[in-house]
Amino acid sequence: MALFILAVIIFVIADILIRFIIKRVQEKKVIAEREKALEVSLNLDVSKEAKSLKRAEVDNPKAKILCVDDEDIILESFRKILVLDGYSVDTVNTGQEALHLIQSNHYDFVFTDLKMPTMDGVDVAKGVKHLRPDIDVIIITGYATVETAVEVMKFGAMDYVQKPFTEDELLEFTKKSLLKRQDRIKKQLRPKVHISHLSGEEYFNSGEFAIPGGVFISKGHCWVALDEDGNARIGIDDFANKLIGEIDDINLPNLGMKINAHQPLFSIKQGNRKISFSSPITGSVTKINDHLKDNLDSLEISPYENNWICTIDADNLDNEIKDLHIGNAAVSFYQEDIEKYLEDIKELRKDDKDSLFKGEIAGLDDHNYDRIVNRFFAA
Repeated sequence: MALFILAVIIFVIADILIRFIIKRVQEKKVIAEREKALEVSLNLDVSKEAKSLKRAEVDNPKAKILCVDDEDIILESFRKILVLDGYSVDTVNTGQEALHLIQSNHYDFVFTDLKMPTMDGVDVAKGVKHLRPDIDVIIITGYATVETAVEVMKFGAMDYVQKPFTEDELLEFTKKSLLKRQDRIKKQLRPKVHISHLSGEEYFNSGEFAIPGGVFISKGHCWVALDEDGNARIGIDDFANKLIGEIDDINLPNLGMKINAHQPLFSIKQGNRKISFSSPITGSVTKINDHLKDNLDSLEISPYENNWICTIDADNLDNEIKDLHIGNAAVSFYQEDIEKYLEDIKELRKDDKDSLFKGEIAGLDDHNYDRIVNRFFAA
């Protein structure tokens, strides 16, 4: 028995050691490939795009970055450090070249020095955000100009990095900036609505407002799915789920509870705030979804299907169904409310961007939070 246990231990240790060696070999292979790409790329003639352009590309980059600085030593540091870590990097010496490149190339980030002759980092940041608002701008600054760098963020720059910087500092900063960008993109919603048959991860990644086929939508943004036995499953719809964002708790109705249409049926909690949702139909509560209450994270994937809140045995469905929206009528209703919401949120943001962000209303003050909630969810 002891020999068997010893053999098992040796086997496990050998397996771990082999996996570790394979991982290290693969990592060294990747680094070698990136070093080769760095060497080969810098020998390519890209002068037709920009006179001072030096390009270093890798396969499946973490992000594509354009660096602008009039000091070659800074640009060399950016290329070596970031390319070896898996980023594709273009570098130029002037802001004019950078603005030319962003019009014909796709970048995730533009890193621009603050102090440059002819066109400084302020003008580069303004130009990038005007021409390509989808690109994030990072300011490169010395210690003496940090205050100015912070001022530039008013023109749309995401952040600033101080020079001189160590390799680890630049890698950590770039990693955090990439995560911040990915999180923002993930939360940003395209104001488009469609009847969807997607579910799970596909649904979540669609980045649009979806309504499953065959599902009714109420004016207060609950969804209603009718079962063959006449019962109706009810939950919060995609519009409510995305605008509200992370939910801390759900107050479920009581089993057997008699409810009339337009009376409060359940509520959700977000911090110390509460949003009540009215019942779209009249009847008795026959089931409640305790599983959802204990697994609120599942709403981040979809508010539909198994993420219903309760089931109601309908008493007056023939008359009340006329007040619900389905199919193209539901899409039109969503589009109308999206337009109304955009009008409200642009006024509060003091901008004219037609963009929505998941959970955006959570950042509003109490007065404006209640204003949005009452307009769209109090029906």
